[in-house]
Amino acid sequence: QVQFVESGGGLVQPGGSLRLSCAASGFTFSDYGMTWYRQASGKERELVAAITSAGDRINYADSVKGRFTISRDNAKNTVYLQMNSLKPEDTAVYYCNARNWASSYWGQGTRITVSS
Repeated sequence: QVQFVESGGGLVQPGGSLRLSCAASGFTFSDYGMTWYRQASGKERELVAAITSAGDRINYADSVKGRFTISRDNAKNTVYLQMNSLKPEDTAVYYCNARNWASSYWGQGTRITVSS
């Protein structure tokens, strides 16, 4: 049974930092590329950051480049998103996604609110 435990969300002031974690189980984590998406209220879900199964290639949305860092620990079956210099426009529900050529799995989402 595929399961994700997402954590690290919450309320933060502009300019602050948060670290999201997504711990996975029920599949071979190291065989999957991992991606963080987000969906703000009234908007479509968008890609934030992606990392390949081996962690050797990383992509970021232009809006988060230089502020967010994606990483993974295959020994812990966990992907992380370090978010610095947060802005109000980063407010959204953040989802982790595991994908390979055959399957795609979604986490339940964790809410980030950036507000003073």
